[in-house]
Amino acid sequence: MNYRAIRAIYLFEMARTWRTLLQSIVSPVVSTSLYFVVFGAAIGSRITEVEGVSYGTFIVPGLVMLSVLTQSIANASFGIYFPKFVGTIYEILSAPVSYIEIVIGYVGAAATKSIILGVIIMATAALFVPLHIHHPWWMLTFLVLTAVTFSLFGFIIGIWADGFEKLQMIPMLVVTPLTFLGGSFYSVNMLPSGWRTVTLLNPVVYLISGFRWSFYEIADVGVGLSLGMTLGFLAICMVLVWWIFRTGYRLKN
Repeated sequence: MNYRAIRAIYLFEMARTWRTLLQSIVSPVVSTSLYFVVFGAAIGSRITEVEGVSYGTFIVPGLVMLSVLTQSIANASFGIYFPKFVGTIYEILSAPVSYIEIVIGYVGAAATKSIILGVIIMATAALFVPLHIHHPWWMLTFLVLTAVTFSLFGFIIGIWADGFEKLQMIPMLVVTPLTFLGGSFYSVNMLPSGWRTVTLLNPVVYLISGFRWSFYEIADVGVGLSLGMTLGFLAICMVLVWWIFRTGYRLKN
C-alpha cells in the first residue's frame, strides 16, 4: 500500500479545513450551540427530565450525532466532487495510486474532521450542562464508526452528483430530517405506539440510541442492534464504493 499517496491526499484535505476554519469548525459549533440553547430553553422548561436525565443533558448526544452525520457527508462529498468539477480527478485516477488508497485518503480526512468537530461540540456542551460519559470507549467506537460510515456515504454522493444542487439534495432533504426525527431531541419511548413503530424504521434512530447509551446507559433500542445497524450500513457503503471503482461509475463525468 502506498502510504505516501494516502498521506498526501489526507493532508491536502485536512489543509483545506484549516484554510476554511470559520466554515468548517466554527460555524457548525455555533449552529449546534444555538440548537442547544433554543431547544434546551424552550423545551427544557416544559420537560425537566427524560428517563432520569435532565433534558439539556439528554439532547447532547443527539446534537453531536446531528453535526457528525451532516458534516461527514458534506466534507467527503465536496472533497471528491470538487476534483471532478475542476477536472483534476483525471490526475488522481492516472497516478500510481490504487482505488482503496484514494478512498482511505478522502474518507479518512472527512471522518477526522467530523470526529474533531464532535469532540469540540461535546466540550462546548459541557459548559452548559454536566456531562458524564459512562462508557467512553463505546462512545468513541460509535463516534468513529458513524463518522467513517457517513463519510463513505458522502463520498458516494460526491461521485453520484453532477451538480452542486444534487450535492446538497440528499443531506438537506433526507439525512437532516431523518436525524431530527431519529430521537435527537426526544426519546422514542415518549411516542405513541404507532409512531414508535414508524420511527424505528428510521436507521438514524439506532445510531443516536447507541451513542446516547454510551453516555447515560439509556437507549431506545438494544446496544447490540445499534452496533449491528451501524456496521451493516458501513458494509453497504463499502460495497457501493467498490462497485463504483469497479465499474468507473461517473468517475470521469
